[in-house]
Amino acid sequence: MKKLVGAGVFVRREPNDYVEQLRTSAMSVGTYSIPAGGLDDQAPHHEDEIYVVTTGRATLVTPGGTEAVGPGDVLFVPAGEEHRFTGVTEDLALLVFFAPPYSGR
Repeated sequence: MKKLVGAGVFVRREPNDYVEQLRTSAMSVGTYSIPAGGLDDQAPHHEDEIYVVTTGRATLVTPGGTEAVGPGDVLFVPAGEEHRFTGVTEDLALLVFFAPPYSGR
């Protein structure tokens, strides 16, 4: 067992902040934070991704549509799919699960 200290808490060291909490051979877990009014500048990833919204409100935009998100929402984004959070109206903190582990691309 491993307790992930601070996971899911809003962090602001950079305009958008990703902090990896755990890495195994099969997956990685981190926290992604975007301040209210901030812009999400991420590019598509090579990994499948699950977001769990822990705090804040925004809209997730993908080629398939848009979805308003808030605390407790769980979102799946397949590898390679364009996506970004827009309209961040409250500081947004997300748990992010990557499988396989996040490669940084």
